[in-house]
Amino acid sequence: MSKLVTIYGGAGFVGRYIARRMAKQGWRVRVACRRPNEALFVKPYGVPGQVEPVFCNIRDDASVRAVMQGADAVVNCVGTFSRGGKNNFAAVQAEAPGRIARIAAETGVGQMVHISAIGAAIDAPSIYGRTKAEGEAAVKAAFPGAVILRPSVIFGTEDGFFNRFGTMAQLGPVLPVAKAGTKFQPVYVDDVAQAAVKGILGQAAPGTYELGGPEVASFRDLMTKMLGVIQRKRLVLNVPTFIMKVMAFGFDMVEAVTLGLVTNKMLTRDQLNSLGVDNVVAPDAKGFAELGIQPAAMDAVLPEYLWRFRPSGQYAAVKASAKNLKKA
Repeated sequence: MSKLVTIYGGAGFVGRYIARRMAKQGWRVRVACRRPNEALFVKPYGVPGQVEPVFCNIRDDASVRAVMQGADAVVNCVGTFSRGGKNNFAAVQAEAPGRIARIAAETGVGQMVHISAIGAAIDAPSIYGRTKAEGEAAVKAAFPGAVILRPSVIFGTEDGFFNRFGTMAQLGPVLPVAKAGTKFQPVYVDDVAQAAVKGILGQAAPGTYELGGPEVASFRDLMTKMLGVIQRKRLVLNVPTFIMKVMAFGFDMVEAVTLGLVTNKMLTRDQLNSLGVDNVVAPDAKGFAELGIQPAAMDAVLPEYLWRFRPSGQYAAVKASAKNLKKA
């Protein structure tokens, strides 16, 4: 019988790419998520019955253990940007990774991969960064042979970064950003998935790997690049931090008073704190080179999915060709 991997958060942005790659490896894939009925899109990644979404509550030992039964490897992709509710930073990013690692060790799982983030540190300025560090520590304590992946901001078709600002760029002549000088090292989602597969297959030595693409750029430069791809001229405006703090507080309060019915998808106070620190691979960190992976450049990927934000959408290239014919 083929081997089995359980991917916690396997229906999410990164998890679905790992699931697809593991299906191509011939493994059975168990996609553990909160709403399996909304994750049916993963089933065609393999032959009938090869990739199956299942319910899991990562806050509960019994639920985590049930979906891990028979697994040869586990991957934890679960993360959050929410500081409130049951699935908050502490529950999802600090406690759940340790629970998964502990149960994996108890049940004799062979390999574990944990997706963390660059910037994870006990003294990080954001709750997000601190709870990511707590989760890493819990994984290392319970499953010392784990592979921990720390990506920079991740881009790809379903991302919440370039897609968000592409949407904003459609709304007016100004594209407001906070802390425009902060540096990032964007990494393609499928490259992160490749790294995870290396860990699952035992082709990566245990330890922590920081994953960044081939280009380091400031927030402002990334927005300028995106605007070039979507063929829109906008003023990238660096809004003063004190104004952004007021706005983030307001967005957070709307979520609080509505008891989470209105989710803050614009800017949280914690995200603003995160933006105060560069999000790039450390000079002495292990990364893609040690994994034998050549990361994709943004220019090779962004046009494949950001075209929908162009004024002419999918017809932009056709219209450009038509203009050239008229000139000739």
